[in-house]
This record gives sequence, structure tokens and C-alpha cells, in this order.
Amino acid sequence: MAVPLDTQALLAAAEAETGLSDWGDPSFRDRFGQAVDLIRSANMDEAGEQIAAANCLWLLTDRLRFFDDHKRYGLDEEVIERPLFVTGEPRSGTTLLHALLSVDPDARALRFWEVMHPSPPPGLVAPDDPRRAQADAEWSEINARLPNWLKSHPYNDMLGDGLPECERSWAFDFRVLTPTAWWRLPMGMVVGGLPSDPPAQYRIHKMMLQAIQHGRPKKKWVLKGFHATRFPAFFEAYPDARVLYIHRDPVQSIASRIQMAADLTEGLTGSVDLKAIAELHTRLGRAGFKAILDNPMIDDPRIHHVRYQDFVTDQVSVIRGFYDFADYELTANAKTAMRDYLATNRGDRYGKFCYSTDLIDGDIAALHEEFAPYRERFGLDIEQRG
Repeated sequence: MAVPLDTQALLAAAEAETGLSDWGDPSFRDRFGQAVDLIRSANMDEAGEQIAAANCLWLLTDRLRFFDDHKRYGLDEEVIERPLFVTGEPRSGTTLLHALLSVDPDARALRFWEVMHPSPPPGLVAPDDPRRAQADAEWSEINARLPNWLKSHPYNDMLGDGLPECERSWAFDFRVLTPTAWWRLPMGMVVGGLPSDPPAQYRIHKMMLQAIQHGRPKKKWVLKGFHATRFPAFFEAYPDARVLYIHRDPVQSIASRIQMAADLTEGLTGSVDLKAIAELHTRLGRAGFKAILDNPMIDDPRIHHVRYQDFVTDQVSVIRGFYDFADYELTANAKTAMRDYLATNRGDRYGKFCYSTDLIDGDIAALHEEFAPYRERFGLDIEQRG
């Protein structure tokens, strides 16, 4: 019998299915209730609400098993040493940077099959664990529903072996409603609306790394996420982390972000209000770039700043500089793997991702003037696109 989209009914069903009841956080029940209310506000039909309830149950049971695994296997004893993180504003080259770091034979990155179905710890199962095939099938479903995403994010063809952003580790914490957890719902992208708690979020993130590292040879972690607004909690969790922060002309970043958000929204809901999307993501982009300049930790010595223009010119050289900064060796095998990846994974393999600054809500010349302090601070030129 299907469980209704009801907070208490779903919590009870997850506990009955798993035989577990430790949610790992005394505030979780209330937060989950807020997430259910947010989902309900999308005014889906009965079939949509059934999909939403099933999706909630998946994430709830994963959460219960994940916290039980942590106690069962003593995962808090795993030490996460000197991790490397890529960050930057959306559409600034962070995904390709992360992909190149991930092919270093001495590195370990999160994989979608591990975070979409994290229990039991991946290092304790056989190489043919069925979760790999399950995640591949789910990603095939995502790509079929969101075909234009492959143009802006061709790396999605890696399916279950793909590279999630750090924020995906918070899906079963119901602080984000990322499309890679909620693609089945007839509901648009959710930006904000759920309570944040950076220290608690990094506790979950670190627990995820500990679970995935357990039972495997130690390698350096290479990760990607949008951490700048949470740097105090981030560095509290990972005091020996090193961060590669990539900076791009804000106007181009915002225009590309608008088009990608429009493509995702249309795939999820069947239609898109382009004007509303443009207004939202122009506003978010302007706030994001201003926040970088206002961030008191932007000059923290653990952060290595690079220009998008330099990365486009010579990707491996930029990574070599970051490895030197982080006191890691960029081996010959790593350089070969990175160059092979670039040669065999063209960014336009599913068609060229096209966007225009005409999408931006506002006067472009005025925005260039507004962003002049940002460009000056990080040595950026106004990006000219053919």
C-alpha cells in the first residue's frame, strides 16, 4: 500500500521498513516536515504526490541506514586528510576542473552511485554491487528526461560513476532538493526555502567521506561544491583542506547559468517562464559575486585563486599550480590521464551549449560596470565570445 505524502506517515514507514529509528539529528523530524510542506506547495496532482512520497521514503530509509552504518562500522575513526576542493560561481569551469582531478590515479572523488545509495559502505561490497547498475539506470532516466542537460553538462554521460557536487551529500538531510534526487517529480527546481545549518551540513558531508573511504586504500580526496558562503564551518570541518577557487567574467557566468536553469526547469515541468528564471538567476548571480568581495575569508591562505581564462588556455598547467600550492605531486601518470580525458571527452559531444547575454535581466553595460571591482580583484577581462 502506497504511503501518503504525510510527514508522520512517511517517518513511521521508513522506521518500519528498516527497523531503525535514529534520525541522527533531533531537529530532523521538524525539518522534514518543512520539506514536505514545500513539496506540497507545488500543487501536484495525486500521481505527482505519490511519486513525491516514494521519493521521500527512499531518502528517509537511506538516512536511517547511513547513520546506523556509522555506528555499526565505527566510521568516525576514518580520518579525512588534506582534501582538495574546487569551488567558484556556477558555470565557471568547476565541473571540468573536478573531472580532471578525479582521473588522477592517486585521487578519490565522490561517485553518484555511492551518494545516491550510500548503505552499506561501498568499500565493504563486491565490485559488481547492484547499486552501480541501479544508479546507471537512474541516470539514464535523468538524461532521458533532461536531454539538454547533456549539452551544458556532458559529464552526465558517466551515469552512476559520475561526479556529484558536495551538496548532493545533503539530499537525505532535506536541506537541498537537488534535481539528481528529485528528477521524477513534476516540480520545478527549488532554490532556497529550507533551513541551513552549515556545521551540521559539514558533519553529514564528512560522515559521507568517512563511509566511502572505509575499507579502501587511502587516497587524496578531490571534491567540488559551492562552499564560499560557508567557509567558517567548512574550514572547521576540514582545517587542512586546500581550495581551488576559479573566477570567471560574471556576466558570462550569469548568462550561462540562466540558460542551464531554464533547460532543467523545462525538462522537469514541461514549460518554463524564461523571464522569471532570468530575474531569479540574475539576482542570485549579482548577490553571489558581491558576496565574494565581501567575504572576510576570501583571502584565507588555504585558498588558491585562478582565472577561468587561464584554465581554458592550459588546464593541466592550472592544476599543476594548484598541486604545488597544496604540496601534492602531479605525477606523470596523472598528467597523462588528464590529457587523455581532455582528448576523449569533448565538451560539445552532445551538441554545443548555446546561451546569450541577452537573457540577463538588466543592462549589460551597467552590469559590467557593477562587476568591475570583482574583475579587478581577480585580474579578469571582460570575456569576448564568438
